[in-house]
Amino acid sequence: MPAPASAPNPRGAAIPTAFFDRDASTVARALIGTELRVDGVGGIIVETEAYDTTDPASHSFKGATPRNAAMFGPPGRAYVYRSYGIHWCLNFVCEGEGVGSAVLIRAIEPTIGIAEMARRRGMADARRLCSGPGRLCQALGIDGSVNHARIDRPPFDLFEAAHRQPIAAGPRIGITRGTDLPWRYSAKGSKFLSRPQ
Repeated sequence: MPAPASAPNPRGAAIPTAFFDRDASTVARALIGTELRVDGVGGIIVETEAYDTTDPASHSFKGATPRNAAMFGPPGRAYVYRSYGIHWCLNFVCEGEGVGSAVLIRAIEPTIGIAEMARRRGMADARRLCSGPGRLCQALGIDGSVNHARIDRPPFDLFEAAHRQPIAAGPRIGITRGTDLPWRYSAKGSKFLSRPQ
């Protein structure tokens, strides 16, 4: 199995829920380089996308529903949904309660618990373990049971970036509306993205 491109991130300070009480685009950019763990397994966030109620590609665009209720909850909570009825996707809720904005976690660079991720994914290529929202959730063992869960409590751990890295911004992918918004953020040069940027 190829080793990750960098050593495990020295753990920074835990990120409080107040971090998420900002617009989704600001939070999406700020999450690049932070360390996410779920039950002790995880790595460095290298790719995110922002969504809010002004955005026709967002689940919140047409208002609250039972499916997207978590997106309208307090900031710093998980919004987890199934994409196409197949893959789980992890989002972090932003801004204030009732706003309906969130950040999709698209990819991480695996650093902690790689063997467990490989077992869950049934593959050994570290570059592909978490390179996409569905792969990421499978590798980290995320499903609908953590929808609405607080990000600052188990099973989640989220730590500040130990090293800031250059960030690329551009159009989001896998959508047909709101394609002009440059709300996809990634760590420049990362080999662990869902798609090069």
